[in-house]
Amino acid sequence: MNFKEITMPRRMRSVTVCLFHLSLALAGLPAAQADGRLLATGGATQIEGAAGGGLVPWAVLAGYGTRDEYSGTFAISRVDTGDYTLDVLSGAFTLFNRVELSFARQEFDLGTLGIMLQQPDAVLRQNVFGAKARLLGDLIYTPWPQVSAGVQYKQNVDFDIPRLVGAQDDSSVDVYLAASKLFLGGLAGRNLLLNTTVRSTEANQIGLLGFGGDQGGRELVFEGSVAVLLNRFTAVGVEYRQKPDNLAYAREEDWWDAFIGYFPNKHISFVAAYADLGSIAGLDRQTGFYLSAQASY
Repeated sequence: MNFKEITMPRRMRSVTVCLFHLSLALAGLPAAQADGRLLATGGATQIEGAAGGGLVPWAVLAGYGTRDEYSGTFAISRVDTGDYTLDVLSGAFTLFNRVELSFARQEFDLGTLGIMLQQPDAVLRQNVFGAKARLLGDLIYTPWPQVSAGVQYKQNVDFDIPRLVGAQDDSSVDVYLAASKLFLGGLAGRNLLLNTTVRSTEANQIGLLGFGGDQGGRELVFEGSVAVLLNRFTAVGVEYRQKPDNLAYAREEDWWDAFIGYFPNKHISFVAAYADLGSIAGLDRQTGFYLSAQASY
């Protein structure tokens, strides 16, 4: 993939420019009120808008606010496999390190498949409205992990193609329970983060191909993340996400990625990853790069 050839969809370009300038402004600010938590403990923004890794929501909440503060994030993300591209604009707002509210707008360019279907400009769009509540524990300061429950309402905007391939519904709800723990000096003297997420879902390709199908419906799936902080600014890790397989038209496979995150300060961060998304809508070996930039306040 040649990154010089990457262009953002026109519908998202103006919002992207605004977020880019906001990121630059926040990067130069002194510490804001909502900065009581340690650097990188708010995680990044995953592709459905929740705080976590790139693919998996963690139990952490967006931003750096403590129990008497509010905080939030804005993020721009892209996954490019060569055949497909997924662009995501998202934002999250956290109240008192207890409740996170999020929104993500996803645009999935069908690329090669669109050309095969004689629809070269075909795009599948989805809105994801999320809420997450911290139930108990703390990422660092309790012997047990931080545990959070989350819900994501997904609304598929372009349902014609998902309907043709056998999807039953254009909207649905994912429910998940996540547990995250940071072990200080847990791996060769370096901080180690472990996360486990259990999700109830009927989404096909996270909802971009609708929900339910001729081979099944709602399932309980596992998601996990492991990250090591090489220093206070840099983290590396891997993620794994199970997926349901509801459509006879095309099999759906589990996802995984290997990522590096850079957190120069509490106002801006970057994540890059190599992602393996398996088979998508009949096209096998969908691998490529994930890039994300996040601004926090």
